[in-house]
Amino acid sequence: MGLLGKMGEAIYFSPAEISFINGTFSKAEKLAEKHFHLSPEDWETHRYEVKTLADLEEHEIYNRAFAHLCKYYYESEDSIDKEKNIHFYRICLQDNRILNAVERGSSFIKLMPLMLYIATHELIHIVRFNRGESDFEAPMEEKIKEEERVHSITRNILRPIADNNLNLVLDCFGNQYHIGDIFDLTRN
Repeated sequence: MGLLGKMGEAIYFSPAEISFINGTFSKAEKLAEKHFHLSPEDWETHRYEVKTLADLEEHEIYNRAFAHLCKYYYESEDSIDKEKNIHFYRICLQDNRILNAVERGSSFIKLMPLMLYIATHELIHIVRFNRGESDFEAPMEEKIKEEERVHSITRNILRPIADNNLNLVLDCFGNQYHIGDIFDLTRN
């Protein structure tokens, strides 16, 4: 399933952390709006929801990232009205990986700046997919290039508002190394 706590149980966000994370996504939306020149209403076409580990389906659990993006489709039963067919993205937060990174790097990695990075990063993906700037179904080679582009955009958006704690996270996601290289998070 992913990383486990000290007693072998899965690690989940607390209710207070979930509330905090919701606020982080609101802040990330504002940052994305400014960067991409979006209005708040534009999020109606950039549909997404955020789920944490406790609510994820098995295929949404991914032990190689802090978040995993899934795309879902809803087709109207009325085959004539195709405009009612929609898609949306689910941002699948991997609580265990995020909390483990914060715990292991507690001297320099804090939950708030890490979550702001993750939220901003995932929202950039959603905007780029919806605008046709990237393809959700792209081959792996293109996905790797897109991931680097999104990391770069994320750093550019967050750098102007970065304090010392956020700068540490930005440095961890810099071109020279990634936070996953700092923490061996591939163990189950």
